[in-house]
Amino acid sequence: MITARDIMHANAQCIDAEQTLREAAKMMKASGVGALPICGPDKKLKGIITDRDIVLECLGAGKDPDTMRAMDLAGHLHCVRADDSMEEVLKKMEQHQIRRMPVIHDGKLVGIITEKDLAMGHRMSKGVTDQQIIDFMDSMFAKN
Repeated sequence: MITARDIMHANAQCIDAEQTLREAAKMMKASGVGALPICGPDKKLKGIITDRDIVLECLGAGKDPDTMRAMDLAGHLHCVRADDSMEEVLKKMEQHQIRRMPVIHDGKLVGIITEKDLAMGHRMSKGVTDQQIIDFMDSMFAKN
């Protein structure tokens, strides 16, 4: 069985829950990513923040990125366990329309699965099938 751990990008960089949105934006730029998992001092996953969250919920709302904290935009968290099957991972990503899925083990972040990871898992024959990719893309991007 192919699991989340087999396909995830390990060592995803976290932002501390109390860091500012400006710090989050700088971290995203430096790392070339569009999302950062939010972790508390215990290194447990608390949420995820995206570049879109910063633009719409902070800048677009006239708020100050130097005073808003990452945790202010954490919202509802969806994640998978490292030993969850690829079927379960894809089901959750499709059901909740999530493009970046944090992966946890014992409550702590161990990685993240992105659309790119799915494509690379398919390309490198890591067990992501043609049909799984097609179904995922249809559910994420097909117009109703």
